[in-house]
Amino acid sequence: MDIWLTLILTVHVLVALSIIFLVLLQHGKGADMGAAFGSGSSGSLFGSTGSANFLSRITAALAAVFFLTSLGLAYVATHKPQTSGGSVMQGVTAPPAAAPKSVEEVPKPADVPKPAGAPSGSKAGDVPK
Repeated sequence: MDIWLTLILTVHVLVALSIIFLVLLQHGKGADMGAAFGSGSSGSLFGSTGSANFLSRITAALAAVFFLTSLGLAYVATHKPQTSGGSVMQGVTAPPAAAPKSVEEVPKPADVPKPAGAPSGSKAGDVPK
């Protein structure tokens, strides 16, 4: 299924770039007025009106291919087979729980160091007033 997605996506991008190129290559409706006064477009490769029909037909065909590849990408994206069912957290393991400290490891109030600048006669639990 990934091969189809890559293939359709590649064709889609190439067709999109081709459509952009062809639209920029075409003349607007106002460009025909210059040809009436001798601008020289009648001597072009496709003739005076041949290029407009040729480029318009290619652009229309590429637009149809672009539409079909858009539908193909939508189909492939929505019908992607699920490799694993269940929740997002299914493969996650919980870290081991920390063992509770024993009574001997808990510091006693007398073992708590005195704060810096405290008088020597005061205890660590005393709050200055």
